[in-house]
Amino acid sequence: MLQARAQMPQPPEVAARAYLLMDVTANQVLAAKDPDMAVEPASLTKLMTAYLVFDALRLKKIDLKQPLPVSERAWRMPGSRMFIDPKMRVPVEDLLKGMIVQSGNDATVALAEGVAGSVERFVQLMNDQARLLGMKSTTYKNPEGLTEPGHTTTANDLGLLATRLLRDFPQYVSYYAIRKYRYEGTPAANDTNRNLLLFRDPSVDGLKTGHTQAAGYCLVATARRDFPNLGGRRLLSIVLGADSENARANESQKLLNWGYTAFDAVKLFDAGQAVVSAPVWKGSESVVQLGSPYPLVVAVPSGAAAQLKTQVIRPDPLVAPFARGQSVGTLRVARGDTPLLDVPLQVLKPVGEAGLLGRAWDAIRLWIR
Repeated sequence: MLQARAQMPQPPEVAARAYLLMDVTANQVLAAKDPDMAVEPASLTKLMTAYLVFDALRLKKIDLKQPLPVSERAWRMPGSRMFIDPKMRVPVEDLLKGMIVQSGNDATVALAEGVAGSVERFVQLMNDQARLLGMKSTTYKNPEGLTEPGHTTTANDLGLLATRLLRDFPQYVSYYAIRKYRYEGTPAANDTNRNLLLFRDPSVDGLKTGHTQAAGYCLVATARRDFPNLGGRRLLSIVLGADSENARANESQKLLNWGYTAFDAVKLFDAGQAVVSAPVWKGSESVVQLGSPYPLVVAVPSGAAAQLKTQVIRPDPLVAPFARGQSVGTLRVARGDTPLLDVPLQVLKPVGEAGLLGRAWDAIRLWIR
C-alpha cells in the first residue's frame, strides 16, 4: 500500500473510532484516523472468508454449482442467518450470496467446512492467508466474526484485504452489490443487504457491513465512478465503531464524496506500458523494459496535476538475466520538490543471457567502464 507523504487536504470530521480512505486505483491512502488501532472486525471477518472461498473456486477445489451439506454446527449458529438447515444441500453460489448479502453466519460456517473440512482448519487457513497478504496486526479466531478473545484486526489490514479481494477476484465483486437475496425455501426475514449505500449511491458496489456490541457499527464501502481520460476510479472507505447503522453509512458517504472531490487521479502510464527501456549488459537483448502490470495512477490534491514530476531510480549496471515480473527499480513520483510515493517497477519482457562471446565482450566493456 502506497502512502502519500506530501501535505494533503484536511479530511472531514468522521464520527467513528477509526477510519481509512483509500484510492484503490492509485493504491494510495488519502486519509486515516487510528488505522493501526486493534479493533474487533465483527462480520467484516467475512471478507477473508470470501477471499479463501474465491481462491478455492479459482483453484477448482470447489464449484459455484456444487451443493454443500449444512452441518448441525452451521444450522445452530447464532446471530445473522440465511436460515438453512441440515435437511438442505445448498450450492456454493447461494451460500456465498447468503454470507455476503444476508451476512449469514450459518452460510459462512457451511462454506468454511466445505472448503477446509472443518471450521478449525479453515481458521488456520485464514491466518495463513493474512500473513501472506501482509496483514501483520490481524488474528482470526472464527470465520464469521462473532466476538471471541483475540479476534482482532486494524483499518490498515482491512484496507489491504479489501483491495486485494477487489484486485484478485474482480469476477466476484458483483455479489457485493446485490441488494436483496433469499434462498428458496427459507423465510423472507433478513433478506436485505445492510449496506445502506447500495440504496443511496449508484456508484457504490460493495463491500461489507459488520456489527457487534463490542465492535460498534462498521462498514467497508467501495465506489467506482467514471472520469474522463481515466475510466473507472475506485475508492474504498473503512469506518469502524460508528454509533448506528445509519451513522456508518453517512460517515462512509462523507469520506467517499470528499475523496472524489478533494483529489484528482492522474494516469501516468497504462498497464504494461514501458516506463523506461534501460540498457542491459550480458543480455540477449540490449534493453530491458520496466513498467507495471497495473495502470500507474497517482492521486493528488485537486488542481495539482501540473506539479507532478517523475524519476526512475534503478541499479546500474543492469546485468542479465531478468525474469518477467522481477522487481527492478522504482518510479519516484513527486509534487514539485515534495515526494509523493514510490512505485516498484517490474520487468515487462524477460531478457536472457547473451552467448559466451557476448558475455565476454560486455565483461571487457564493463571493466573499461
